[in-house]
Amino acid sequence: MSQKKVKPTKKGLLGWIFYFAGDKKGQYFVSVFFALLSVACCIAPYFMIAQIVRQLLGGVRDWNIFLQECGIVALFWLGNVVFHAISTSMSHVATFNLLGNIRKKMCDKITRVPLGTVLDMPSGALKSVMIDRIDSMETTLAHIVPEYTSNIVLSIVLVVYLFVVDWRLALACLAVLPVGLIAMCFMLKDGAARFKYALDKTKALNDTAVEYINGIEVIKAFGKSKSSYERFVVAAKEGSDCYVEWMRDCIWPHAVATVVTPTLLFSLLPIGGFMFLNGTIDASLFITVIVLAVSAIQPFLIAFTYHDDIAKAGAIFGEVGAIMTLPELDRPEKDTKKPVDNSIVLRDVRFSYHKADEGEASPSLQPASQSSATPSPRGTQQVESSPKTPEILHGINMTLPQGSYTAFVGPSGSGKSTIARLIASLWDVDSGSIEIGGVNIKNLSLQEYNRRVAYVSQDNFLFDMSVRDNIRLGREGATDAEVEEVAKKSGCYDFIMSLENGFDTIVGGSGAHLSGGERQRIAIARAMMKDAPIVILDEATAYTDPENEAIIQKSVAKLVAGKTLIVIAHRLSTVKDADKLYVIKDGVIDSAGSHEELLEKDGLYKKMWMAHIESKDE
Repeated sequence: MSQKKVKPTKKGLLGWIFYFAGDKKGQYFVSVFFALLSVACCIAPYFMIAQIVRQLLGGVRDWNIFLQECGIVALFWLGNVVFHAISTSMSHVATFNLLGNIRKKMCDKITRVPLGTVLDMPSGALKSVMIDRIDSMETTLAHIVPEYTSNIVLSIVLVVYLFVVDWRLALACLAVLPVGLIAMCFMLKDGAARFKYALDKTKALNDTAVEYINGIEVIKAFGKSKSSYERFVVAAKEGSDCYVEWMRDCIWPHAVATVVTPTLLFSLLPIGGFMFLNGTIDASLFITVIVLAVSAIQPFLIAFTYHDDIAKAGAIFGEVGAIMTLPELDRPEKDTKKPVDNSIVLRDVRFSYHKADEGEASPSLQPASQSSATPSPRGTQQVESSPKTPEILHGINMTLPQGSYTAFVGPSGSGKSTIARLIASLWDVDSGSIEIGGVNIKNLSLQEYNRRVAYVSQDNFLFDMSVRDNIRLGREGATDAEVEEVAKKSGCYDFIMSLENGFDTIVGGSGAHLSGGERQRIAIARAMMKDAPIVILDEATAYTDPENEAIIQKSVAKLVAGKTLIVIAHRLSTVKDADKLYVIKDGVIDSAGSHEELLEKDGLYKKMWMAHIESKDE
């Protein structure tokens, strides 16, 4: 599709953190500073202890000196607590701001992405990334930046200082590290692929759970609860097995790494003792190095414990990045030219759904059924890009004058709704152009275009809020009186007042507390509240009974007077009064004209009309 190509920005973990941190990134730097002070205060007492031991060995017996030094140790301990509290407080504030920015930017991104791309993402997987995965990073991000950074820095400083004090004893301290590092390498082998595999299995579980819950009515009605539940059980077992197998393979390397790595004294004591007995080093130097070795390993081990969290955060930011770099609708930030009116012109419009987009779509967000290969237990996975699908629209040309009433009719799957969605700017055309008032819609900002167009489909979504607030979404800041007035003009005031709490009735998630017809009527009122000069009704009365449909049509006819109206309908009697009807068949315009003109042509429209009349008679 003709889309604005957004090149993926390759960022490391810290790059993503500071990108989303916004104006709070300075708090992370201050947090790292206080974390360094905290860790320094934690290590400093070791130096004081080494000094006390050296003084005792040197014959110092002044207890006042020792009391003062113990008091300094206590101050360092207090500083460690205070600085750590300040550091974590600031990092948590910055992290909560960062998580909020991630969700805001992702939501904003999705509004600029073609609708088809969003619909191709399983709702369970998208919800998992935006809610669960991002939320799981809170503890990690709040501690990684200050504590991981500070502990790594101080570990390096202490090791360097060890070499300054005595390079021979420093090498003796580090003699056991190769064994621990080799064990860590075995533990971390295929870590990224394994974690990716675990995420995919978790998403598959989320998708299966969402599908099972949403389809529970059908499952019960057709007695498929056993087979449907078995799918959920399989997904749940696979979701747990991938973690169990991973942990089972890592348990021995992890045990070796955690046991061997901290034992710096294992090699230092015999080597240092031999050097002391030979007179190569004195007691004070030996004790100093022992204390330094004990103090150096603590920050290193603390930093090591964050490795899994870093890998986890990196994988999650990879998923976030895959969404943030999806191609967007090709629209400018600001309008380059103003339309002269609200007429609509389509010129040689061609379009196909689910067109592969150079492999930029994130494979991890694709449904399991779209995967070309099953991930192996080792986490390796190969996903092929989506194949190109046949062209749906083949060179559509039409002109809809300002203030006209135009209807699209034709067999199911002919492309009527596709044309309406393209005009509503939910997708971009593959080739050709759509113009509003003589201006290509690609030269209009999404804000300006959304202001001009109101779109109502047969699958309307209501938010879990009151009827009043759902209608008010059409125009922010509308008063209660204006909402009720629009409801009256839209023909849904009476049924709203018959609800338990009238306009204050909560409609439930997706409007579940209302019938399909009631949801559609509220959606129409919401569109009318928008008062856009172009109105598109895509089977907007499909779920209403004939009596209410007639009421709605009369109400809508008054509300859209002077507006450019487009209606897609299967019931031909509802659109026979249109100024012009376009008969769509197999993605092309079969014929066009008024109701009377099309009946005279003795073509597809006449056959559809006769079939419609016969069905009404029956």
